[in-house]
Amino acid sequence: MARMIKRLPMLPAERALKVISGRWKAVILYHLFDGPRRLSALKALMPGIAQKVLIDQLREMEEHGLVSREIFAEIPARVEYCATPLGLSLEPILLALCQWGQHHADTLDEQAHLADCIIRPRSMAKASSAT
Repeated sequence: MARMIKRLPMLPAERALKVISGRWKAVILYHLFDGPRRLSALKALMPGIAQKVLIDQLREMEEHGLVSREIFAEIPARVEYCATPLGLSLEPILLALCQWGQHHADTLDEQAHLADCIIRPRSMAKASSAT
């Protein structure tokens, strides 16, 4: 694994939050839970993100071991991003965050303002092949 450019915090909870912090990282991972995606496909799924920001977020997640990038020797070159086993291990955490966000909106009577947040548990065969 590549050497970390930025030193991460020593407190584990703070480290975890630092690695997944940012407006888009959880959303990017959410879309990669279903399998590899090209940059253009990710951009299409997140129309509100600038391409530079998407690339920067993917690079940071790659640096932290959450995402891997595969470059195919084709003309033009094709690049796919996928969640690593470490990145996939965040799936239950993101599911819990989605559920908590729903609970928060319910408590404040703001359900109408929520977008769908569906984390589809992978089948056992798919999940075991990722480890």
